[in-house]
Amino acid sequence: MSEETSSKLSRRKLITTGLAATAGVAGLGVAARLAQRYGLIPPDHGGIYGLGETLTYASQRLLTRHSLAREFSRSQISKPPFPNEIPPLNEAYKRLQAGGFADWRLTVNGMVARPVSLSLDQLKSYPSQSQITMVQCEEGWSYIAEWMGVPLARVLELVEVHPQAKYVVYFSIDPEWWDSIDMADALHPQTFLTYGMNGGELPVGNGGPLRLRVPRQIGYKNVKFITHLTVTDNLKSFGKGLGSASPEGGYAWYAGI
Repeated sequence: MSEETSSKLSRRKLITTGLAATAGVAGLGVAARLAQRYGLIPPDHGGIYGLGETLTYASQRLLTRHSLAREFSRSQISKPPFPNEIPPLNEAYKRLQAGGFADWRLTVNGMVARPVSLSLDQLKSYPSQSQITMVQCEEGWSYIAEWMGVPLARVLELVEVHPQAKYVVYFSIDPEWWDSIDMADALHPQTFLTYGMNGGELPVGNGGPLRLRVPRQIGYKNVKFITHLTVTDNLKSFGKGLGSASPEGGYAWYAGI
């Protein structure tokens, strides 16, 4: 182990120990200040559950930054139909669907050197990857599927993200559906822009033609019908400034599992 790696691990252990100790001995407020010192404050840190959200996010980031979601064998893939399948939500979607999604575009902008507007064919021209992972819903159900697509990290590399960037905000064609993740999840190898499922196209009910898969987080973070990504260093100007529509509706911004 190199001296630099050893130093990073020692610092991580120190911070994690400090968070646990201050939470148990000196109170949540001190632990929250320690998390703030290391930039581990979630956008929904205010309110009655704010300290708990902060401690959850900080401890998860320190302990599981590079962890992988569990992957399954093909024999474990769930049999359809899957729960929570939904129809198209607006006329704009129906028009694109009628055209075979030929005009569907994924726009990527914000703190990037090369903003782009990518068609599905362009996304599919990049080397594809697959994973067999579970969607776990906050309502208690789950299913396993094989997901095919391009890692989000590949697209972020293409657009040349500015080093100051901290978050990727992602939007559905339905304006009420949007969310965001930090760069640790955005660059994680299992975070996919998904266009295929179980060997075929991604079904409409499961978010086709394009869905973000974040298998290390709960189901509502895996927004369907993705059309737009914005890279940013601050989430205050999006919605109510809580990081996504989820905390605006009573859920947590960070939903790690």
